[in-house]
Amino acid sequence: MTTEHTAATGRGFAHAKAILLGEHAVVYGAPAVALPIPSLRVEATARRVDGASVLDTEISLGPLDASDPLGTTVLETLAHVGAAPAGVEVVVRGTLPIGRGLGSSAAAANAIVDAVADLHGVTLDDADRFELVQRGERVAHGTPSGLDARATSASTPILFTAGRVEHPPIRFGGSFVVADTGARGSTRKAVADVRAFVELHPERGRALLAELERATVAGVADLAVDRRDDLGTRMNAVQVALDELGAGHPAITALIEVATANGALGAKLTGGGQGGCIITLAADPAAARRISQALLEAGALGTWTIDAEDYA
Repeated sequence: MTTEHTAATGRGFAHAKAILLGEHAVVYGAPAVALPIPSLRVEATARRVDGASVLDTEISLGPLDASDPLGTTVLETLAHVGAAPAGVEVVVRGTLPIGRGLGSSAAAANAIVDAVADLHGVTLDDADRFELVQRGERVAHGTPSGLDARATSASTPILFTAGRVEHPPIRFGGSFVVADTGARGSTRKAVADVRAFVELHPERGRALLAELERATVAGVADLAVDRRDDLGTRMNAVQVALDELGAGHPAITALIEVATANGALGAKLTGGGQGGCIITLAADPAAARRISQALLEAGALGTWTIDAEDYA
């Protein structure tokens, strides 16, 4: 951590993420692949005010609350930079849907940490930033793997394994379409339900988690050499496993069927599941546009396309 001149206004930015492969298995130390979604951004601004500190988000406005994930993030960052807990207003705005498995809480936390540090002229190293985001994420999710904290600040896809981050080679010409089912999910509940399945059916649960891990490892290889059909097949198989583990939802199934009927090579939930979003694989940008339109017509609240150019 280094200190520079203080600023009149501190700013921080982050973005959404989609898990391509590995959700739920990542909780048990298996690898997961996450894709930044640069079109879904969040910005935090921090400025000095008289009196108590205030947190202003799109869903709440009020004094800092240590029981709130983002309130915790502000308080922990202020303490880390050596500032008093009073006298700061933090405003968070963005385009990320909340509770949809796209990392909204981690993205907001990343933006907040950078904004508060920027206001106080402090440059954080990667380890400090990650830990501050994780403190808020623990309030939000209990025992977060750290994937969201890393992926919502990454500029390229990441391979996350037991806290370690790698940037795998990507040689990919297809497109991914992320669609919002409109059903709000809870990562904490979904993770707990999957864990309950594994504990109740240990042999089958371990087999399904191992299947998810194998699909992730193979999927990384697919991305490296542009094996679109193989990757799509893996995504479909992973969805079957996630359904059995208890992460599925009727709204997820409905949109997956629409995507498949309109030419998607693969489709699955992304994130915790039990609602939230799906991610589909399109052979090319034209197919992505067709799939996106069909999903919107079927009731998706929004769609976002990820192309290889987004990481150029």
